[in-house]
Amino acid sequence: MFTELTQAEIVNGAVLLATLHSDLGGARRIGPMRLLRPALIAGSIVPLFLGPIVTHGAGLAVELAGTAAGLVGGLAALSLMRVYRSPGTGKPVTAAGWPLALLWVLVIGARAAFSYGSFHWFPSQLAQWCGAHQVSAAAITNGLIFMAVAMLATRTLGLATRAAALPAAETLAAAHADTYATSGAR
Repeated sequence: MFTELTQAEIVNGAVLLATLHSDLGGARRIGPMRLLRPALIAGSIVPLFLGPIVTHGAGLAVELAGTAAGLVGGLAALSLMRVYRSPGTGKPVTAAGWPLALLWVLVIGARAAFSYGSFHWFPSQLAQWCGAHQVSAAAITNGLIFMAVAMLATRTLGLATRAAALPAAETLAAAHADTYATSGAR
């Protein structure tokens, strides 16, 4: 029904919308579903596109480069989110704004542009490069998939880690009470 390119672009759009919906705004609760959603999305998408994993040569380097780019992108996304305990509920939450949205739009937009370009703008140049460096099309596709999965996984594991490292709600309440008592005594 849809071409592979159209499917890839639909997936890119779905991942972008799901991520922005999940992360943009203030006091976004960090709960099990928020942490599991990226894994569920990746688990449903990856089998559609993942080719045989290349275990040697330049193809492996492309896959590893995609993974490394995803790790860096995930850390960048994580750095643009504030993780804190909600003053109202004591539960871990995040706040993120337009810088995070811009990062995701740029990363997914670049991936979508590369996918589109590989079919319409530079297919012969890409084929020449692949031949010269003995890289299969599957390795490039895998590299892009590994990039997306690594970015989502890094962001998700980082959120879980940062939420778990927050001081307990009781500790925060005691600190606020001490601050209030100290400031009121002056």
